[in-house]
Amino acid sequence: MRDSAAIERLRTALEKAQYTVDGCLEAMGATAYAALGRNESVAASYAVAEDDSPVATLTKLFVLQEDVDRAAAEAALPLSEAMTGGLLAEDRTDGTVRALVDIRPYGESDVDWWLVSDLGAGLVTGRNAPMRPDYVLGVGGASTTLAQLTVREPVARALDVGTGCGVQALHLARHADQVTATDLNLRALDFARLTAALSLGPIEAERIDLRGGSLFEPVKDERFDLIVSNPPFVISPESAAGQGRFTYRDAGLPGDELCRRFLEQAPAHLAEDGYCHVLANWLHVAGQDWRERLAPWIRGTGCDAWVVQREFQDPAEYAELWLRDSGDHNSPRYVERYQAYLDYFAANRIEGVAFGWIILKNTGTDQPTIRLEELTRQIEQPLGVHVPEWFARHAFLAETEDEQLLGTILKVAPGVVLEQTAEPGDGGWTPTDTRLRQTGGLRATGEIDPVGIAVVGAADGERPLGELLDRIAGQFGIEPAALRSGALDAVRALVEEGFLTTDS
Repeated sequence: MRDSAAIERLRTALEKAQYTVDGCLEAMGATAYAALGRNESVAASYAVAEDDSPVATLTKLFVLQEDVDRAAAEAALPLSEAMTGGLLAEDRTDGTVRALVDIRPYGESDVDWWLVSDLGAGLVTGRNAPMRPDYVLGVGGASTTLAQLTVREPVARALDVGTGCGVQALHLARHADQVTATDLNLRALDFARLTAALSLGPIEAERIDLRGGSLFEPVKDERFDLIVSNPPFVISPESAAGQGRFTYRDAGLPGDELCRRFLEQAPAHLAEDGYCHVLANWLHVAGQDWRERLAPWIRGTGCDAWVVQREFQDPAEYAELWLRDSGDHNSPRYVERYQAYLDYFAANRIEGVAFGWIILKNTGTDQPTIRLEELTRQIEQPLGVHVPEWFARHAFLAETEDEQLLGTILKVAPGVVLEQTAEPGDGGWTPTDTRLRQTGGLRATGEIDPVGIAVVGAADGERPLGELLDRIAGQFGIEPAALRSGALDAVRALVEEGFLTTDS
């Protein structure tokens, strides 16, 4: 569908039908809605089976992939235009219509959008068709992870590399003056174009410049204040042979080569002080720490970098995940393809695959800050609001000498609490574990000793660190000079983890 007036009429119909995230949730109920999030359609289908409202009809058509009566469809949307535009098809033998694409309600807390993609292959409907190589994926877990991770400060120019159906481009359009979105899959650009027009309106959608090509090829010498990417990072035996099965997930490159290439190319397109957010898979190879594997790629960017490993899957788990993703769990070739994964991993001494994020900031420093860590605990979302704070803390520590730090006024960061665990004994309760914990953000936690407790407790945002240390030294019978010297590394760690912050 390319006609602007027809798109606007479809948009109006979706709004009128209350075909939104909240509308679908109300129509099917929380239990069925949650099951749908697990790609199980039976509960949702059961919930709306007897409902002939427009929102239920649209849910049956586009979400549940069910045939609906022509009259019901005509009451819910401009039917003839939807069929002419390739969104629906009619079965002339029984008077029903069916969806040819997935139009899925999506949005942020204050706005409703609609994502247009191919019909969900992972949905358990009993009638799934095989996925085509240029399949266009709708919103998934990785999409929402990237959206929550991204810094949302206003910028002039933003770039979405591998836009797919256009999820990230919609988010970027809310805080970027100009958005460029690229994809190697030209079908994806068609879907992203319709997603933008349907969600933003045809005129506003023109702010999203869609370009075809691989990685950064379509933007050549251009630079951007913000780059985001959920690229085709899946590691598979087909990609290793240069024959990726699906464009949206398989780059046709061996192992985690896509991750290396992306990091090699991204800095040339990042403006000064610009952020780059990319999701990735990387290998765990026998005899090599994953940090050692990625560190040279990260150092090569010349940017400050924060690399976080969120999940790790062994070869069997990884194979099962992506075979389910492509609908192969119901295929006669399931065993064959499963074994191909295991053979590939064994031949290359791969112990597993990690999923995580990489954030770059182009600070232009000669000695960039680089941190690679594993972080599997639950964190507060959206995390993007905390990312600038993370880079600011590390920049402060890198730029601040010890004498300057002693003259800095520190205070306890918001949301930090002190927790103590004790067990009963002959003399009463004996502490066994004392630690600081953040109640929000990264929700970091760390053990702390009595002197550390005193330092954090005294950090009131009024007196410089050196003065606090001298007073605490007297309380514990320690030479002030010794405490000043010995406590600085611990104080730096407290600042680095976000337990202490500067007064500014």
